[in-house]
Amino acid sequence: MKTELLNKLNALLPQLLDGHNADDTAANPIDVQVEVPRDAANGDFSSNLAMVLAKPLRRAPRQIAQDIVARLGEDPIFTRIDIAGPGFINFYLAAGARLGTVGDVLQAGDEFGFDRSGSKGKVMVEFVSANPTGPMHVGHGRNAAYGDALSSLLSVTGWEVSREYYINDAGRQADILAVSVWVRYLQAQGVDIPFPRRGYPADYVLETAREIARDFSQQLFFTQKEVLHELPVEPADEEDANEVRAAEIKGGQEKYIDALIVRARKLLGEQYTQLLRASIDDQMERIRETLEEFHVKFDNWASERDLVESGAAEKALSKLRERGYVYDKDGAVWLKTSELGDEKDRVLIKADGYATYFANDIAYHADKLDRGFPNLWDVWGADHHGYIPRVRAAIEALTGNKDALNVQLIQFVSLSSGKMGKRSGNFVTLGDLLKEAGSDATRFFYLMRSHDQHLEFDIELAKSKSNENPVFYVQYAHARICSVFNQLEDRGFSYDHDADHDLSTLLESHEQTLMAVMSRWPETVENAARQAAPHTVVHYLRELADAFHSYYNAHAFLVDDAPTRDARLTLIKATRQVLRNGLSLLGISAPESM
Repeated sequence: MKTELLNKLNALLPQLLDGHNADDTAANPIDVQVEVPRDAANGDFSSNLAMVLAKPLRRAPRQIAQDIVARLGEDPIFTRIDIAGPGFINFYLAAGARLGTVGDVLQAGDEFGFDRSGSKGKVMVEFVSANPTGPMHVGHGRNAAYGDALSSLLSVTGWEVSREYYINDAGRQADILAVSVWVRYLQAQGVDIPFPRRGYPADYVLETAREIARDFSQQLFFTQKEVLHELPVEPADEEDANEVRAAEIKGGQEKYIDALIVRARKLLGEQYTQLLRASIDDQMERIRETLEEFHVKFDNWASERDLVESGAAEKALSKLRERGYVYDKDGAVWLKTSELGDEKDRVLIKADGYATYFANDIAYHADKLDRGFPNLWDVWGADHHGYIPRVRAAIEALTGNKDALNVQLIQFVSLSSGKMGKRSGNFVTLGDLLKEAGSDATRFFYLMRSHDQHLEFDIELAKSKSNENPVFYVQYAHARICSVFNQLEDRGFSYDHDADHDLSTLLESHEQTLMAVMSRWPETVENAARQAAPHTVVHYLRELADAFHSYYNAHAFLVDDAPTRDARLTLIKATRQVLRNGLSLLGISAPESM
């Protein structure tokens, strides 16, 4: 209905603007807006078109509104059209005006509200990309749920979407994982060697070490003396250390593990690379298994190590230097990001000759653009907010495009129970959460709140089988409708799913409300994609479920009067379809019984 009303108003524009300077309207095109008023007393739809036209037409808004109403004439879809306030036009729909929505839903079926044409162009959504140094925790889970839902929203609103996971397997954290696994391997072989305090101490490292022992046998074995020879002494933590002393201790511990990495590389030679890859591969296999359990799939998995070995970083650096954005200072190579909106210039190649993570990240984004994706969406943790300007600056330096990168930041998650933190060795993994709450509830709860707001995940509520649990409430609406159809035969009734049923009896307020909510589904999907806001789909589904449950509690569907029964069954059949479409869009199942 909203689209139909917009078309009517847009069709009036040439008449309203007749005689007006065409150049002015071309420079300042009229944007016709139609909204659903917050207060139902103000009608079903409202438009501020008269106020928008006041300036170019140099007339009072209420006079223009009167002209618009007169030009619309009598229309059977409206019971009345009022002018309110300074010039708002409020439209009140006739009881039968929404009946077409039911037919539209059933005709389109699984595609109602969706546009899978890909006509808007290609876009890559890169999300999760958790460091492969341990299991995914609950924070990664929110990133996964949001990124997957965002990708789905874009794909059903005209975009050709590719989902990508970037494996950070070339940095220092990968080396720390490798030596953590190696030390656990040596300890299991009876070597008396301390575990590095800046390593990864959790049980998952032990599990990977056991896999390494099966694959490598004694090939990675060295004695305590060989491993610890000439390594610096690792300082122990001190409970009462002040800030300065704590920083010194941390620095000493970091120096120790860096020395251990150097020693591992020297002793193991080529086998160090095999150890590192095997450690990363084992963690990535676990990450893939968790994502599969969470029903999150990627079209591509990109490796940072493969990118580095391909020479992509050098290629990007050369291009930046050619464009005059690179300079040398203090033995390091710098990028002039301050000239492109960043607060200061950034190092690309450190004085020791090693590339920074930023340099590799530039190469990765350049690679995505080179692969034919002019629109890049990245989903990052909120702690990376300061990283956005420098990456955008680098992309602009490479391509001249200021708008290629769209970054969505995911705020932190806290649990009603449990702790997080990889280094502590005691944290709640996404896998743990899925076992507790299940994939459907976990996804729904992650998506209930806007991604730019902190989320407290109530595990007990997510597990409950009650109407207080929002995902249960929505899924139960779908299951209830299925139950109604399953009762048909037991009650001695039948329903022709292919017939064009008369819906003119659907005049009750609950029926009108249900059709009004359903009619907003296409607009909800489009707005959610444009605003990158999957939580608005969640809110919509709760509203739709609430409208259905209210209808269910107020009226019987399987009544003796066949025309009334068929009309009501057709209405709830359409409701079921929209519920299924919405849940599917969010990656959540639509159960037929609960």
